[in-house]
Amino acid sequence: MKKASNLKEIALVFLKLGLVAFGGPAAHIAMMEAEIVEKRKWITPEHFLDLIGATNLIPGPNSTEMTMHCGHERGGIAGLFIAGACFILPAVILTGILAHFYVEYGTLPEIQPFIYGIKPAVLAIIAGAIFKLGKKAIKNTTLAILGLLTIGISLAGISEVLALLAIGVFGTIYFMVKDRLKNQTLNSIFIPVFLFKSASGLISTSKIFFTFLKIGAILYGSGYVLFAYLDSELVLNGFLSRSELIDAIAIGQFTPGPVLSTATFIGYQLGGFSGAVLATLGIFLPSFILVWILNPYVPKMRQSKLLSYFLDVVNVAAVGIMCSVLYKMGLESISDWRTLIIGTLSFILVFGLKKVNVIFLVLGGSILGYLLTQI
Repeated sequence: MKKASNLKEIALVFLKLGLVAFGGPAAHIAMMEAEIVEKRKWITPEHFLDLIGATNLIPGPNSTEMTMHCGHERGGIAGLFIAGACFILPAVILTGILAHFYVEYGTLPEIQPFIYGIKPAVLAIIAGAIFKLGKKAIKNTTLAILGLLTIGISLAGISEVLALLAIGVFGTIYFMVKDRLKNQTLNSIFIPVFLFKSASGLISTSKIFFTFLKIGAILYGSGYVLFAYLDSELVLNGFLSRSELIDAIAIGQFTPGPVLSTATFIGYQLGGFSGAVLATLGIFLPSFILVWILNPYVPKMRQSKLLSYFLDVVNVAAVGIMCSVLYKMGLESISDWRTLIIGTLSFILVFGLKKVNVIFLVLGGSILGYLLTQI
């Protein structure tokens, strides 16, 4: 009975997050930290950080994989699949509806006024999560320096994945040399590598599925890396025009949840309803499988001195990446006096009230943004 209750709770929590998770992976993780760690206390802050670190070891969308990890912690394997599916579902449904209008009428509904106030509100949510996670991640001066170094590398334009891995390896070596550890025996850890071949010939439902399955299995980095893969796989092969890809990217940015819901939009363009379903399944399936395999190993990684150091460094590097994202989003989101007002009010609420609900913050930012654009 308790397990069924937990699964229902998981479904409701991640369905709710999926409906309001605007702002990209850093914002999604910030919302999860507020909902899962602070409010519901399913996971300790330290383990939450370890799970963030683990998502950086495998391909796929980090924030979506975090929902799966959190679901697994609360409800086992069933919780993993329910959390991931419920987080993805709102974006997929909304994107599918917009794709239908786009295919039928060649235009998209005007939704920008409703998104206008969300971005500055999301900045405050990310800043709040950085503050709380940073306090747990920065255990000593060296880790603080590595975090600052990550921020600098990221702002210099280096890939997030390369920055995380480079800092992770460098920091681990530093701590190992410092402790003069020799012949450290590592706990074995199995991380599979998927190799897929695209179907040949004309675009078909099977080709849609395997194309997006391949992308989902090798996708490291931000949504912008996804767009590069889509351009290479679909535009250059003549299955999609670049203009259509740009429209799909816009939908991925404007809808809540993971930006990979862009696959639903493109799948609908290529193959209607079945194409949308298969593209969605293809791009997200590798993440479900990889998290299922990796999750039990995360506590064991802490038992290995070497992997424990690596997790510590990657965790603080991940917080550094969030700082970089916050800075970049701030430059883009605070564009006039309206967004400045929304951002300031949001920061006051996040840092002035300990128990502010991030869901209400997002909805309030959206409503306030819409009202201010009418002035």
